[in-house]
Amino acid sequence: MSTLSTIDTPAALIEQARMQHNIARMQQRMNELGVRFRPHVKTSKCIDVAKAQRDAGAQGITVSTLKEAEQFFAGGFTDILYAVGMAPHRLPHALDLRRRGCALGIITDSVESARAIAAFGRANGEVFDVLIEVDTDGHRSGIRPEEDALLDVAHALHDGGMRLGGVMTHAGSSYELDTPEALRAMAEQERSGCVRAAQRLRGAGLPCPAVSVGSTPTALMAQALDGVTEVRAGVYVFFDLVMRNVGVCTEADIALSVLTTVIGHQAEKGWAIVDAGWMAMSRDRGTQKQKRDFGYGQVCGIDGKVLDGYVLSGANQEHGILSREGAPDADIAARFPIGTRLRILPNHACATGAQFPEYHALSEEGALKTWGRFHGW
Repeated sequence: MSTLSTIDTPAALIEQARMQHNIARMQQRMNELGVRFRPHVKTSKCIDVAKAQRDAGAQGITVSTLKEAEQFFAGGFTDILYAVGMAPHRLPHALDLRRRGCALGIITDSVESARAIAAFGRANGEVFDVLIEVDTDGHRSGIRPEEDALLDVAHALHDGGMRLGGVMTHAGSSYELDTPEALRAMAEQERSGCVRAAQRLRGAGLPCPAVSVGSTPTALMAQALDGVTEVRAGVYVFFDLVMRNVGVCTEADIALSVLTTVIGHQAEKGWAIVDAGWMAMSRDRGTQKQKRDFGYGQVCGIDGKVLDGYVLSGANQEHGILSREGAPDADIAARFPIGTRLRILPNHACATGAQFPEYHALSEEGALKTWGRFHGW
């Protein structure tokens, strides 16, 4: 039987008890707020994880690529929202999924894209379900709730024969906040902006059944979600150091880590060298701009307990540099002999998970199972 001492490294570990706790926490919060929860499965890209979310009460899933939609549909998930702006060249793939029985929803935030969707749908006898992306925080994509373009896009879809499914938004700028007050305010800004967009559509005589919002911080910090029909969030299932700095979890909640082995030392520098470089941890340095910088990750013992003050301070492709914050550790070689196994908590769970083709799911009893992970586009 494989164990943490025998599997090859670097390896992506999921601590199942932590993951289940995170899933239960989010689902309970959504139940309390009275909204449907549609998890974003781009974080795990794993059927086993998504099934655990569904078993806890999630309804439908959100994906970031049509390949994810394809693979989750093959795994038994039919209610899928593809939450990236629809490019015309992807419409044939979306059509194929729908004709095979996938209830695939798509999104747009431009008149040009909306017209392309409608023209393709009419030419192929298909009525696509389309949500309009709303910008509630200036973070990335979408139409601001009061813009004229909102109604222009809605009419291009509705008058073009498509099914106007509603509005959706993602307050990604919540990742830049780190106080409960700021997070609650952003959650309300996200909610009110998306609800306002829905009101404008309905006021113009257009349908708007869905009002979909979400990010992990705003989902967990929202005080009320009046007018919202569903919430989407993804990274909560594993959490990570960025979320720790935002303030919605602690290190003890982080369910994803990278198992690594000490392979050398630079004792005079206070370094231990491990076999988890940026190819394992990713290049994501999301904590660099936050209140605490964890380098490329927080070092833990093989048991998952945080080793305070020790971080992955540098990384090359296949080499990680483990060091102590502040004064170098003169006893680094004795403290971490060659062959020592450690775990590294990631800055960004989505990016670190993406480096691996599979997860090793660790039970409370110490048993390991292999869970596959999807790759590519």
